[in-house]
Amino acid sequence: MRRNLIAFAVLLMPGFAFAASSDLTFVTSEQGPDGSAIYSVSLQVLLFMTMLSMLPAALMTMTSFTRIIIVLSILRQALGMMQTPSNQIIIGVALFTTFFIMSPVFEAAYENGLQPYMEETIDFDEALQETGDPFHNFMTGQARDSDVALFSEMGGYDGFDSIEEIPFRVLIPAYITSELKTAFQIGFLIFIPFLVIDLVVSSILMSMGMMMLSPMLISLPFKIMLFVLVDGWTLVMGTLAASFLTT
Repeated sequence: MRRNLIAFAVLLMPGFAFAASSDLTFVTSEQGPDGSAIYSVSLQVLLFMTMLSMLPAALMTMTSFTRIIIVLSILRQALGMMQTPSNQIIIGVALFTTFFIMSPVFEAAYENGLQPYMEETIDFDEALQETGDPFHNFMTGQARDSDVALFSEMGGYDGFDSIEEIPFRVLIPAYITSELKTAFQIGFLIFIPFLVIDLVVSSILMSMGMMMLSPMLISLPFKIMLFVLVDGWTLVMGTLAASFLTT
């Protein structure tokens, strides 16, 4: 153990010596021509990597993923198949449907923010602003006014003259709340036909005196047949996509 520690220290000594001799400064801030702060490349990379670590949370909360995954989960519950489609399939379908719906937003964020920044035509702060604007416009188009007003009041804001003034700290929770409401409303409408089939099958079994036979076992084939005959997957996915693209 001691030999390993000594060998590790010997390996680190050249790196410490190089850092001491070159007098590296990783975090610097300079005053720009317009009075704004210009941060060093190292700090910008650190901020960018931090943002990447938040990418999964942003994907679930700032895109159409939340609505789609909830509706698909309710659909599976309504069909009565707890493990089919599997969680991996549902997540994959929701993920690629999200990419389809959000492709205009992603393209706008890349063309207006990321690409100019990589070409060094705009600074980091402007790139961050230009990248966030398409997502801001998308979420303001989906969030309910009542939810925005609720979180604005909780955040201590008196009001906003335009939707562009709504900060992300207010818009994101308002958007998530609106998406949850919308997803459960769509799920309720999907659940009703399958619930009717369950009630009809249960009534028939009770009238026939088959109390020990599970109604779910009998109604499952009829629900699958109904869903296939009406081309249910196309209707559900098309409705979900249209609910975003037409707003």
